[in-house]
Amino acid sequence: MTRFLILVCLVVSAVLTAAAAVWARTASVVTHSRHGRAGAHGRPRHHAHSHRRRRHVHHRKHRRPTHRGTGKPSATPTSPPTSPPVSNTGRIQHVVWILMENQDFGSIVSAGSAPYINSLASTYGLATDYSAISHPSLPNYIALTSGSDQGISDDSDPSSHPLNVPSIFSQLPGGASRSLEQNMPSNCAGGNSGEYAVRHNPETYYTNLGTDCRNYDVSLGATPDLSARFTFVTPNLINDMHDGSIADGDSFLKTFVPALMATPQYQAGNTAIFITWDENSGSSGNQVPCIVVSPFTHGVKDGTPYTHYSLLRTTEELLGLPLLAGAASANSMLGKFGF
Repeated sequence: MTRFLILVCLVVSAVLTAAAAVWARTASVVTHSRHGRAGAHGRPRHHAHSHRRRRHVHHRKHRRPTHRGTGKPSATPTSPPTSPPVSNTGRIQHVVWILMENQDFGSIVSAGSAPYINSLASTYGLATDYSAISHPSLPNYIALTSGSDQGISDDSDPSSHPLNVPSIFSQLPGGASRSLEQNMPSNCAGGNSGEYAVRHNPETYYTNLGTDCRNYDVSLGATPDLSARFTFVTPNLINDMHDGSIADGDSFLKTFVPALMATPQYQAGNTAIFITWDENSGSSGNQVPCIVVSPFTHGVKDGTPYTHYSLLRTTEELLGLPLLAGAASANSMLGKFGF
């Protein structure tokens, strides 16, 4: 009996030992299998989950934000606009001045002897508070074209007042400016002749223009040439009202202004014509008319205080030029007459 029990115990021990070995092998295989699957992506499962979460956060960080109310992304902020430079408006590329003589504002505006001039003023534009700079004529012509009267107080000829100073003529060299002088006997004539008065031809006074005065300060022909960016027109002493009557000047302009408006430059819609008087008859204030004709000017009456320096400034602004001397502080006519 004792031997039988001992045998049973040995069998049971052997079975338990074998079972333990099988369990150990099975556990080892399971553990290996788990680590093998985790390592198939190069890192344990919890690392893979962490990686996916980081990618998700990274993606959300760069998503374009939605702005409620507009449904559109916000615009990139921009700098506030700067003041526009003194430059061409793009509409006016040619400027013409016609200089008349020695009339008060009230002698022309609403005067029965100037029906054509008044038709221009009512149809296009009139500056109702425009003044000349000085007396007599020449200081006004020099102020108009250089921004200063240059200390001149008489009407002497160019040999008495040689001016080596900047002017609108020096700003526009090589044919970009032109003077058209009625009845001038030869180009850039430096002395009076018949109905031509050199004091009404300011280009002849500037000594720093090289050959431009000889080439582009010419007699006014039957067909006006407005190909220059700036054209200065002086009628003769009858037609500018100096020696002639208001009716004489009105009659001249009634023929001449339509000729200007028939030029290719005006027909192209890029030309402005200014008609003004060098000075008044000597009354207080030196107020004179200034009429503005352009394709963009319609029935304007502007009461802004202007002077000859304003006309220079406006012309320089239209043509993209620096402002000379007194022009820099004068009121501009831009924005008042449709351009």
